[in-house]
Amino acid sequence: MVVRSRAELDLLDHAAVVAFLAAEAPDYVFVAAAKVGGILANNVYRGQFIFENLTIQNNLIHGAHLAGVQRLMFLGSSCIYPKMAPQPIKEEYLLTGLLEPTNEPYAIAKIAGIKMCEAYNAQYGREYVSVMPTNLYGPNDTYDLNNSHVLPALIRKFHLAKLAHANDVVAVVRDEERYGQIPADILSSLGLARGDAGTLIKVGAPGPVLLWGTGSPRREFLYVDDLAAACVHLMESGYAGSLVNIGVGDDVTIRELAEAAQSVVGYEGEVLFDSTKPDGTPRKLLDVSLLKSLGYEAKVTLLEGIRLAYDDYLKGRAI
Repeated sequence: MVVRSRAELDLLDHAAVVAFLAAEAPDYVFVAAAKVGGILANNVYRGQFIFENLTIQNNLIHGAHLAGVQRLMFLGSSCIYPKMAPQPIKEEYLLTGLLEPTNEPYAIAKIAGIKMCEAYNAQYGREYVSVMPTNLYGPNDTYDLNNSHVLPALIRKFHLAKLAHANDVVAVVRDEERYGQIPADILSSLGLARGDAGTLIKVGAPGPVLLWGTGSPRREFLYVDDLAAACVHLMESGYAGSLVNIGVGDDVTIRELAEAAQSVVGYEGEVLFDSTKPDGTPRKLLDVSLLKSLGYEAKVTLLEGIRLAYDDYLKGRAI
């Protein structure tokens, strides 16, 4: 397996990517790199999201073609589907309706990648497959509270609240050093403030954990190891179709997800939902009938996966 870190290979650099692929001449290419984030990041960094994702995937897909790579897998996202798509979402629902506005630039970039793979298959005889994972979580996730996805954000918010209720400011400081600065509104909810030289000080009793939206949207969550196994299975099986959903075929409400994360973390305080904040798409459940027919089914349950993710979060706190 050939890999490069972001520091070793800038995927926004067309010449560097083309040279890398030409030199390595891989048998398979998995395009998993992307500029990603949660509902806040998607909505705020709209230009950055569409530019960087288009550039990364264009460089990799075209570079693989120039290097003579016959089989490539492009990883998209379930947000490519219409906001009001029938549930569960079948692969053929792509481009049948309007997208969710908050992540439209990211979704359009991913749709372009799917169509680019289809076009290279048609013109050049390549076997470039696109797979659409549902919401992912697991080890080495992003816990930056301004940019993370919902489940890692929940894990960190509940963990910080547990520390605050235990009056363990030192542990909160260590968490911030490892996972990034805590936004002012969350610090306030923890009963903390940033003093001179950026030090954290206790200013009051911690309040409830405040979560965005109503808690009613439904989401499906796939443990990252299940995604990896599904991708390898499809690549090795020789599948050469256009688009495959990868998910678990089951979903939960955000409220139910929060309750599960709260239980795993062991936070016993109050949780409130801020209905003035956006919910996003009401429901995104993928139809995984095609994936199952091709011989793969997800194995890690949501509760088991959250436990694994939290265990990894705690290990990552060692500085």
